Amino acid sequence: MTRIWCNGEWLDAADFPGSVMDRGALLGLGLFETLLAVDGVPMFAPRHLARFQRGCERLGWDYALPDFQETAGKLLELNHLTKGRAKIRLTLTAGSGPLDDLSPGGDRVLWMTALPVRDVPGELAACLSPWRRNDKSPLAGLKCASYAENLYALNDARRRGFQETLFLNTADHLCEAATANLFLAKKGMLLTPSLDSGCLPGITREVVLELAGSLGIPCEETELGMGDLDAAEEIFLTSAIRGVTGVSRLDSRRFTIGLKTQLLREALRGRMVLQKLG
Repeated sequence: MTRIWCNGEWLDAADFPGSVMDRGALLGLGLFETLLAVDGVPMFAPRHLARFQRGCERLGWDYALPDFQETAGKLLELNHLTKGRAKIRLTLTAGSGPLDDLSPGGDRVLWMTALPVRDVPGELAACLSPWRRNDKSPLAGLKCASYAENLYALNDARRRGFQETLFLNTADHLCEAATANLFLAKKGMLLTPSLDSGCLPGITREVVLELAGSLGIPCEETELGMGDLDAAEEIFLTSAIRGVTGVSRLDSRRFTIGLKTQLLREALRGRMVLQKLG
């Protein structure tokens, strides 16, 4: 039986106490974080919690979370996930309340789950999405529970034989993938869309930018267009669960998994090993 932490209690997943009137379930009004845990240790937890806090502040929410490392460690232990890779998800929903007021209801739910992670590929095929990311959205940059747009685009990509899809924004600038941030290498530079593009401020994105600096790889957050994508020598995606994943095909164009992708993938793994060692 899967065990969860919910509103300060340990429950079986089947006993989840969510209300049928919770605006998180009805309307997607909620926030979440997904963390990778390796051998029982959550990776980059302070960064994830800081982003979660920033999201709550934007929505005008507060929350009470006990010691995260201790709670996450017990959650992994209860679900027999202290060896290998696991996925922890922290979720906060708005609870019931009026539709024109974001204030959290008294029945709001804060919970954590832990599940095993399947092996992730070192490379994938991606396509350009026919839909645009709204960089002017009030939800831009939030890790919002309303994920239907991403899933719809991802489903379209997978039906066409791809594992991911890349969004342009309303200004025709590259933004992000459906479930990851985007990097490309061009003329010796590593480039990634700036946060002004509307992309999520990804935690792995943040770490990779730091690692690039420590490795002496010139890197810039900037506006990127289709011309930059056409001129790219290598492309990779970053996310908490997949880490650094090379793009081996973008629509009909093939790519070699290049040196920068490989160096940063190994550097990220090394950073996580250091976290495990404390």
